[in-house]
Amino acid sequence: MKVEMDMYYLIRSHHNDGMSIRTIAKTLGISRQTVTKYCDGTTIPGNRKEYHRDSTIITDEPREFILSCFREDEQEGLAKQRHTAKRIYDRLVAEKGFTGGESTIRKAVNDLRKEHSVHPQADIPLEYDPGDAIQIDWGECTVYLNGTKQKLYSFCGRLCYSCDIFVQLFYTQNLESFLEAQQRMFDYFGGVPNRLISDNAKVAVREGFGKHTIATDGYAAFAAHYAFQTDFCNIASGNEKGLVENLVGYSRRNFMVPVPKAKSLEELNAKLIEDCLNYRKTHKVQSRTISVNEAYHEEQLYLHSVPVYRYDTSRTATPEVGDYSTVRFEKNNYSVPVRYLRRTVTVKGYADKVLIMYNGKLIATHDRLFGSGKTSYRLEHYIDLLERKQRSVFQAKPVRDMVAEELIDWGKKLPGGNSEMVKLLRLCVDHGEEKILAVKHSLPSGIIPTVDIIRTHLHKPAETNLIHMSNDIEVADPDLVRFDKKCGVS
Repeated sequence: MKVEMDMYYLIRSHHNDGMSIRTIAKTLGISRQTVTKYCDGTTIPGNRKEYHRDSTIITDEPREFILSCFREDEQEGLAKQRHTAKRIYDRLVAEKGFTGGESTIRKAVNDLRKEHSVHPQADIPLEYDPGDAIQIDWGECTVYLNGTKQKLYSFCGRLCYSCDIFVQLFYTQNLESFLEAQQRMFDYFGGVPNRLISDNAKVAVREGFGKHTIATDGYAAFAAHYAFQTDFCNIASGNEKGLVENLVGYSRRNFMVPVPKAKSLEELNAKLIEDCLNYRKTHKVQSRTISVNEAYHEEQLYLHSVPVYRYDTSRTATPEVGDYSTVRFEKNNYSVPVRYLRRTVTVKGYADKVLIMYNGKLIATHDRLFGSGKTSYRLEHYIDLLERKQRSVFQAKPVRDMVAEELIDWGKKLPGGNSEMVKLLRLCVDHGEEKILAVKHSLPSGIIPTVDIIRTHLHKPAETNLIHMSNDIEVADPDLVRFDKKCGVS
């Protein structure tokens, strides 16, 4: 009989009033068995006791044998040579004379494994001391640079105590970007922690994983200079750096939506620094008692100071300048002034810049190219050569690549031909292309342009040659007494 709560209440009430089981059953019109079941409150309608039956086959002896197999596997530490349920059953039959079924042993092995192992998804809540550690990780995002849609990589860093954040974008995840990102992060936080927690990035790890990781020589030198300990996570163990894993998603949802649009990577990164500062000022982690800003200023006192010497994070090469006044670096070419032809120079490749030096002097700077077979030219590197070889001006690749098409078309209309075009390019180098285009746009449409006209507009004379002076000039009266005495005038 199904007993509802109203009936259960009446049974319990009558029983508390001292009525007998027989009387309660007769009064309520139910069986005495039902009254007996519910009258003393040992059970509740709708609740069933869990069924449990102790196995009569899995006794202490086979159970202990199964556990001994587990212990043996643990001592050997061989993932591919461990006891299976089938192998344990076979050994029980052969060594212990077990007469039960294989399915029984399979179930027992499965149950005992669960009892004596830690669930792989189980996490321990962590707490960090101020200045103890930073967690870092990479993410991906899509942006528009100069109207072109492209994928970039976001470097994320998070202080473990204060949960303050750092986010910057890079073109790639190479070693130069990895080191430069951390260098910028230390500058932003104003110090270096004791430990840096990261995954097993190929640019940082030579071999091994987790606590057995051996860092590359380049990363080991960087860590030694900034005096932090490298802690690498185990493979596929994002939970070991959960703070920064959350930051990767948070920054993409909050800083990259809507899809950012900018003229340069520098502009995007400047905006991200503003976002990080705003996060510091306004954010409070739900599980913390103080704000991120308060915790950061507390933690900053425990960070080690950034070294005075700035570690060189570049990849360095020493190529020879080729016949086209270019040097090859990482499968791409970069121009230098023609006077350095066939000389050996030093190329330093940073995350997004390439610096070229000769005898310690900087001679060229380029935005870094990625991929292969590309060339970055600078018009100023070739202008001296173009003045000597004027006939090549309209076919010169540095001109075609670096000068606006509008300016080249305008140069073709100059009455002096190639020589006038070279003079126009010299003005572009000296004054900037934007200024020359501004002059072009200011001229009336009917005027045939000449370089002299352009120069006139670049060097505007003063409106008048007159010098305006005040009409009121104070003149002091001379004292002639001494002069009169000298001349004998009384």
